[in-house]
Amino acid sequence: MAEATVSTSLVPPGALTGAPPAGSPDGQVARTPRLVALDGLRFFAAVGVMLYHYTVRNSQAWGQPPAEVFPQLGSWVVYFALGPEMFFVLSGFVILMTAWGRSVANVAASRIARLYPAYWAGVLLTGALLLWIWPEGKNVTPGQVGVNLTMFQSLFEVDHVDGVYWTLWTELRFYALILVLTAIGVTRHRVLVFATAWPAAALVADVTGPQWLRVVLVTEYAPLFAAGMVLYVIMRSGPSRAAWLLVAANTAAAVWLVVPNQLAMQARNTDATPSAVTFGVLVVACVALVAVAGLTRVSRMDARWLTAAGTLTYPLYLIHEHWGWWGISKLHPGLPPAATLAVVMTLALVMAAAIHVGVERTLGPRLRRGVQGALERLPSVRSLVVPGPQVR
Repeated sequence: MAEATVSTSLVPPGALTGAPPAGSPDGQVARTPRLVALDGLRFFAAVGVMLYHYTVRNSQAWGQPPAEVFPQLGSWVVYFALGPEMFFVLSGFVILMTAWGRSVANVAASRIARLYPAYWAGVLLTGALLLWIWPEGKNVTPGQVGVNLTMFQSLFEVDHVDGVYWTLWTELRFYALILVLTAIGVTRHRVLVFATAWPAAALVADVTGPQWLRVVLVTEYAPLFAAGMVLYVIMRSGPSRAAWLLVAANTAAAVWLVVPNQLAMQARNTDATPSAVTFGVLVVACVALVAVAGLTRVSRMDARWLTAAGTLTYPLYLIHEHWGWWGISKLHPGLPPAATLAVVMTLALVMAAAIHVGVERTLGPRLRRGVQGALERLPSVRSLVVPGPQVR
């Protein structure tokens, strides 16, 4: 995921109102109304990723290639591999929303508190599964689990305990760029300039840049984040021809970068032969769906069940893969494939709910307050205050 997730309750994954409202005791502006349609998009994207991992991605769980277990299903479920790309567009929209008009300390504390509690639970639970319960599922070490708890394992060239963690490293780098923009001051003009220059630099770096620059600029996914950011600007302060052209340009750049990457990934990890054209159309759809959910009447829908589903998205994304494969390996000899799939998906949802209630709700607010207080005591951070609501 993916925020995860970032967020409207998660990351990909986070919460639309993950940071305290500025003007409340912790901030300076009014609380942003929750856009439950974005919760729904994120949740269905996470469920799609879960289906992809269980029915398309090659693993030893079924005892045979998933393509032989689900010969028809995989031909269209393979496109759910684009769930992380949807997360990234959503993150661009929602993380800019949570950063606008807030201090660096507030934004940093908000993101740390949203990302880490569920992530720590996910790493420890999956680590325990692979170390002691199902070691044949994947070869991991206690040291690897320990490094993964930092979320910076990619910097140390340590493998992810769970492959889905790659999206969190992508999100972290985006958050770092948002913190830089927050320190400068978030305005409409600056966001549009940023959403123009950053993806352009990322495209150049993707072709000619050194590896460190490609890492800093999040080259493969910069246009997706940027498209989401511009959509939020349009929602906040109205459309313009320049803004919509920027959304279109970033969407085209995303298609250019994502489609070859997805085709190569599916060739490595599955027996599917997806269409490049379909992948391209669906990348455009990722941006279009966020636009519909955030900018049309759909944004005013009131569906509390989508909000509840949204709270499960991040922990579901973190926990589903290896625990689901373990469940499949235990159940499929005695149950039909469809029944096995239903049971393991239910197991993943129950585990996600337990993490949300038992970890995120209890540890998240305390961690946010502690981190924000610690950051605000640092002179270098205390000086980075927001002078007031910046609308233009």
